[in-house]
Amino acid sequence: MIDPGTEDQYLKRRVTTGCYDVDISNANDIWRSETVLFFYLPTLAAQVAFMLLSTRFLYYILKPLNQPRLVSEILMGILISPELFGSSALSEVLTPLKSILTTETISYVGLIYTVFLAGLDMNIDTILRGRKKATSIAIAGVLIPMLCGGIIYALALKMYKGPPEYWANYDTPKAYMFWTLILSVTGFPMVSHILADLKLLYTGLGRVTLTTAMISDFYNWVMFAMLVPFAINGGSAIYAVVSTIVYVLFCFVVIRPYLVEIIVRKTNQNEWNNNELLIVVMGAYASAAVTDLLGTHPVVGALVYGIMIPRGKFTHLLIEKSEDFGVVYLAPLFFGSCGIRLRAIYVIKTQGLGLVLFILLLSILPKILSTVIATQFYGMPVLDGVSIGLLMNTKGILPILMLNSAWDKQILSVESFSILTIAVLVMTMMVPLIINAIYKPRKLYKQNKLKTLQNLKAEAELRILACVHNPRQATGMINILEACHSTKLPPLRVFALQLVELTGHTASLFVSHANQHNQQQSGGEQALTKAQQDLESITNIFQTYAAINENSKVETIAAASSYSTIHEDIYNLSQEKQANLILLPYHKQSNIEGILETANTAFQEINRNVMRDAPCTVGIFVDRGLASLFKVNLRVVMVFIGGPDDREALAVAWRMSKHQGVQLSVVRILMFGEAAEIDVISHVENHGLLSVVVDSEKQRELDDEYVSAFRLQAVSNEDSIKYSEKEVRSRDDIPEVLHEVDQIGYDLYILGEGGGRNCLILTELMKWTDCPELGVIGDIVASNNFGSSSSLLIIQQYGFGGMVFENGNTTQKPNEVVPSNIEDGPVFVEVEWHQ
Repeated sequence: MIDPGTEDQYLKRRVTTGCYDVDISNANDIWRSETVLFFYLPTLAAQVAFMLLSTRFLYYILKPLNQPRLVSEILMGILISPELFGSSALSEVLTPLKSILTTETISYVGLIYTVFLAGLDMNIDTILRGRKKATSIAIAGVLIPMLCGGIIYALALKMYKGPPEYWANYDTPKAYMFWTLILSVTGFPMVSHILADLKLLYTGLGRVTLTTAMISDFYNWVMFAMLVPFAINGGSAIYAVVSTIVYVLFCFVVIRPYLVEIIVRKTNQNEWNNNELLIVVMGAYASAAVTDLLGTHPVVGALVYGIMIPRGKFTHLLIEKSEDFGVVYLAPLFFGSCGIRLRAIYVIKTQGLGLVLFILLLSILPKILSTVIATQFYGMPVLDGVSIGLLMNTKGILPILMLNSAWDKQILSVESFSILTIAVLVMTMMVPLIINAIYKPRKLYKQNKLKTLQNLKAEAELRILACVHNPRQATGMINILEACHSTKLPPLRVFALQLVELTGHTASLFVSHANQHNQQQSGGEQALTKAQQDLESITNIFQTYAAINENSKVETIAAASSYSTIHEDIYNLSQEKQANLILLPYHKQSNIEGILETANTAFQEINRNVMRDAPCTVGIFVDRGLASLFKVNLRVVMVFIGGPDDREALAVAWRMSKHQGVQLSVVRILMFGEAAEIDVISHVENHGLLSVVVDSEKQRELDDEYVSAFRLQAVSNEDSIKYSEKEVRSRDDIPEVLHEVDQIGYDLYILGEGGGRNCLILTELMKWTDCPELGVIGDIVASNNFGSSSSLLIIQQYGFGGMVFENGNTTQKPNEVVPSNIEDGPVFVEVEWHQ
């Protein structure tokens, strides 16, 4: 039997009353409140400062766990909840009772702008023309959780502790509708950020998930606009909903064409100033006011206005100028107001931790089950279905908005509000942690055979991942691809990857454009950003190459990520595409006088990061005008000293030699005397003296065997291939031999980076290199002081590569295990790394 006092406590909880004094200054018919300068303004400034610092602090603590900003904002709201923060003296200063209404009002300024950005993130073409698979998964991921959500809420009402009379107040269709809508929500911006942080954005799973999340998020907003008014106002909401539909149609049919024309014209002419941008932003608040007057939520108008804005350069400019104001400074106030309502500790004490965890588990499962079922119809692995389901559980700002509305209208109980708020937090927090543990592309490809060109079968398809930053690099890369392609060889598969440095909301905007670059654009997408223009140009360059070479297949991809971690995107894409060779552009480019100048030092760090742990062979292309030689005879020289990188470079040159327009010369440098001394000191600690000597002899045997096979099969049968040998007896002979070779005037050098040589003089010369990623020989030839006008292709073989770049210019190779028999294919053990 329930204690009457407890029952009365439950019933009284439905209404919360707060009283405070207001000192009216200069009372008149219009102004009937306190002077804002003495209380409200200082309090607001303190609240913004505290919430901003708290959110930033929590965000940077959780950043190593790949947590989105939403998690830190919700945690900040929990931090200032009355149960944790309310009992302290600081609460009276930061969250006094009479400031709550003012804070919530101003927080809606940030909320409306945040939803406006959510509208900018959505690509209406992707939603309307989405592939059947993504659309089906999205629909299943919305409808099935809604059906299950009703069952879960009914079960929760049965299991809640308390008087039946109290729970009868919340056993209503309105409560069921809010509960089911909240469980069906997927936050597209959060999903895109998590995928980017986990380096899954450009994998097959990432592309399906991204499109599915965008479609699902759009459906969620439509349901919020159409159904929530009925949940709040009942049948009379039909007038508000119909009026809103008419307003949306008016916006897209009448207003949008003129808006697009003005924005595109002014953007192309670079006529925007800060005042005009402010007017555009204020349009979101004007649209929000219209939908509020019509009877739906103000954020619906902001969302519609955001979708209307044309994508491209203007969108990037608008976000860059105004994002901090709305998202960084004001949006946290909204989450703070949500935290004030939270009673998590009270609910756990009264209902029990077991019940709360049970409801949380039930709330997580519907999304996973729905996506697993939907993906099975398309033959996707169960692991992919589970991963997509977990990612679809990621929530955004919409469920928090629904929860606040349900609380204000007393539709959901304290228990339901608190449990759902915790569920939103837990779902969003767990997604990156679980996905990072169960779905790692590197683990899926770890057991593949050694992917080297030297061991690539003659009938096998060569798959190249060509990475570029801009169209100029793409133009130079084309001739390398052309040289690798021949009618005598199997088809060439090229994956052209544009590397873009983007952060924040602009990342999802660029990804949205990248996914649609091969479709016809609407009239509002003419003014593109620099990255989008480059993507269009790069796509055209590689499509032209594919059209000329019918035996080649080209796929253009764009990767938008931080330069410090973009090498992980390259790893994942090369593994998913099963690439044999990654081509990277050199960080310097040739000027009009033929001198190499640094284009971007970040490019060099990217190249080094890729070479450290690349999942296949890597080539760095130093372009000195090779693009101008397209479709003409190409004179190529391969300088062979020895080691696995040189053997791989010879394999590349051998393949190029089968092209009818390539003339290949192989120059083998033979080391004698001082030059033949083995580098014992650098390796003896790890291998032992005897092992170093034996490995060096084994490498020499493998060099002789592979060169002999090349001379027998290629040089003897092809007039376009020449072979010669040069002797080197000291370090001074190396530059002389290279100058002698360069005087012939080759168009392209193909060089091994130099791993596995164990040569003392080369190890000493490496300490003086400016760009150790090119190796000793590559650094000498690429130097402006050397005076060469030839382009270079530096090759690092997979399995023996993985340079460790230390302070300065010294480099070190990982310990290596030599293949026992080149005829049977290489056998390797785990590579051991040393800093």
